[in-house]
Amino acid sequence: MNTIGRGVYEVVSAGRSLVVGADPTLERRWESIAPHLPGVLPAGLRAGAGPVTVRLSAGVADGDARRVLNAHLHLLHLSHSTLCVHAVAVQRPGDGRVAVLLGGHGAGKTLAALALARRGWRVLAGDVALVECSSPGGHPRVLGGTTAFLARRGPTRRWFPDLELAAVGPDRVDLSLLPAMWEPLPLDLGAGGVSVAAVVDVDGDPAAGAGMVEVLDTHTAATVWWRASGHLLERLLDDRAVVLRQLEDAAAASHRLEQVRELAGVIRLHAVWGAPEMIANRIEDLDRTGAPAQTTEVN
Repeated sequence: MNTIGRGVYEVVSAGRSLVVGADPTLERRWESIAPHLPGVLPAGLRAGAGPVTVRLSAGVADGDARRVLNAHLHLLHLSHSTLCVHAVAVQRPGDGRVAVLLGGHGAGKTLAALALARRGWRVLAGDVALVECSSPGGHPRVLGGTTAFLARRGPTRRWFPDLELAAVGPDRVDLSLLPAMWEPLPLDLGAGGVSVAAVVDVDGDPAAGAGMVEVLDTHTAATVWWRASGHLLERLLDDRAVVLRQLEDAAAASHRLEQVRELAGVIRLHAVWGAPEMIANRIEDLDRTGAPAQTTEVN
């Protein structure tokens, strides 16, 4: 690769720029780093100019490079009232409406999203979604997210045997490589509006029933959004004694809290659990009607 940045680069994320100082090896490593940065495409590294926002130390490993960059992308997007949410986002074909699937590591977000993707939904964010809280239309929307769409090999083989994943190989499989799986960004300002938000939990039993749905109260919903929106600050670096959480000062944290409370107030957050296909059924019910046939309020 020809050197493009001479040590100063512009990282473009959902149309917003972060100026990064780094040695030229960042260019040849970019293809392995970019899929884990929200809103960043493989072509999203350009020659930079102006004051450097973040400087990567020489020899920094790929993992630490993306963690540091992600922490600063968190701050960049927060300054535009956009949250970097630990969630998978999928877009319904035709009308552009988006379902945001939250949950901790191993909860089954990817499995539920895969079940929807096999029905024609397209993945906008594989692990971290950019949720714009104050969009031009007055309703939250997703601007994109990380392009890596990783799933654990064992559960994916169990729930989706027809994919014929090999039994032996890396524990994590990037499903974004499957045909017609990933959608780069909403096509216009009307696309990407959030129609459904749900905390998903895949039942470990393949014989799980029709799935269950609960509506979370506003306080619990705000707590879920708060934790999910701080995800990129909670990562530990392997080679440096730096606490990424400290990059978000009191003013930025207060602004994030305002955005979280706004989200909890305008989007009803559901808890959905069951088998991946049953969760997909429930998500589609919510997308069509705004409420499932039966819900239980959780206070």
